[in-house]
Amino acid sequence: MSPSPSPTTGAAEHGSRLSARALTLAYEDRTVVHELDLAVPDGQVTVIVGPNACGKSTTLRALGRLLKPRGGAVLLDGTELARIPTKRIAQSIGLLPQTPVAPEAITVSDLVARGRQPHQSWWQQWSDADERAVTGAMARTDVTALADRPVDELSGGQRQRVWIAMALAQETDLLLLDEPTTYLDIAHQVEVLDLVRQLASPAADGSRGRTVVTVLHDLNQAARYADHLVAMKEGRIVAEGRPGDIVTAGLVREVFGLEAVVVPDPVTGSPLVVPGAPWSPAPGPASPSAASDSASASDSVSASAVSSPAASASTSASASASDPTPGKAL
Repeated sequence: MSPSPSPTTGAAEHGSRLSARALTLAYEDRTVVHELDLAVPDGQVTVIVGPNACGKSTTLRALGRLLKPRGGAVLLDGTELARIPTKRIAQSIGLLPQTPVAPEAITVSDLVARGRQPHQSWWQQWSDADERAVTGAMARTDVTALADRPVDELSGGQRQRVWIAMALAQETDLLLLDEPTTYLDIAHQVEVLDLVRQLASPAADGSRGRTVVTVLHDLNQAARYADHLVAMKEGRIVAEGRPGDIVTAGLVREVFGLEAVVVPDPVTGSPLVVPGAPWSPAPGPASPSAASDSASASDSVSASAVSSPAASASTSASASASDPTPGKAL
């Protein structure tokens, strides 16, 4: 695997309003993230990938101040999040968690409108700007036709798009999305990720786009849409940088335990991972005594199978039933 770029490479080039410094995160006595340093490049799409339970979503929650650090800190514009008023954070950072829960019987339009709460006050409840933000967010996520429908009557994919619309309506400079393509079919996955890219693109007047941090399951989607890719394993960053610089067969083996071939994507030219078999270290040479014991055991099993065909068939069926199936990687 090629050496990973410095954690501050992207930030140095593009600045970083949001960062983590020696961040340690835990649930009760179980430490999930260990002294993590991360500088999120401004105006870019940062995607965090890694296997199950490696700390991706936990890190995202801490970046949005949903989880208090056990050690270290998350910084916004150089100030610890813990020292910033909640309303100011809500005006700067929008967060779509992994499993949001909508109030019972709330309609789509009302839920999306809740994204405007951080911008309101007791003397100014609803404005034309709020209306434009909500209408625009619903149009961009293709949920306008669902405006009067109760959220709890929608399909999983429709609900996910409504939640994304609410996050967009918040109109924050920084947007954190935890697995935003969950429940979506392939067409809507592409639409949502294309929208994420558009959000980070510079505006027509040349001003910088939004900063997006998202967690994705699909490594190929991550490599295709990320400006800055962060690969995590066991609560630590293994590599980070541009996808074309860090996505290699060695990285896939180290992070996911999977043999793979990495080729250029025929559409975008980004790295495309073609998975192979699960990887495991090659066994060392057996000692003479172990080889002798193995041969004796093999002879014993062969003799047993010859003397009892029923036992042999039972053993074969049991082995077939217990054949492991690779689990779903996060």
